[in-house]
Amino acid sequence: MTPEELRALIRTIPDFPEPGIQFRDITTLIGHQQGLKASVQHLAERAAAVGAEAIAGMEARGFIFGAAVAVQLGLGFLPVRKPGKLPIETIGVDYALEYGTDRLEIDPGAVGKGQKVVIVDDLIATGGTALAAAELLRMAGASVQNALFVIDLPDLGGAGKLRDAGIAVDCLMEFEGD
Repeated sequence: MTPEELRALIRTIPDFPEPGIQFRDITTLIGHQQGLKASVQHLAERAAAVGAEAIAGMEARGFIFGAAVAVQLGLGFLPVRKPGKLPIETIGVDYALEYGTDRLEIDPGAVGKGQKVVIVDDLIATGGTALAAAELLRMAGASVQNALFVIDLPDLGGAGKLRDAGIAVDCLMEFEGD
């Protein structure tokens, strides 16, 4: 399936979570056998092309695509977790949300020094979570130069923020507007 055919599998839900927002729901894509398979194949081809040595994904939907891409490429998967989810000593980074802050954590021993890690997630909006993940992986010694997403919401500017941080961004599709 082409990225345009995959785009047609994304359900748009108006006025969620609040009026004026057009929510891009990937559950219709991941529930479609061929759509999920094709999405993972497209992402895996792009990760392989940039020399990925490991794939990282952020909780929770990044786990879906990231782990599948890692399996497709025969690479390890690095889960970037919400706080308190790992039973070992972690390193973490706090980051700003629209209304407050959040935190991401990883097992620092899971990352090899200089290991080329590609971030994979379902969607890039404002870029806060992806930037925090890149910072955290870099703190652990990874080389993070690429991030792959199924969906980009370009009006929210997240891809540009990643590029400003020295991270190349590639997306399967874009949805303009809110």
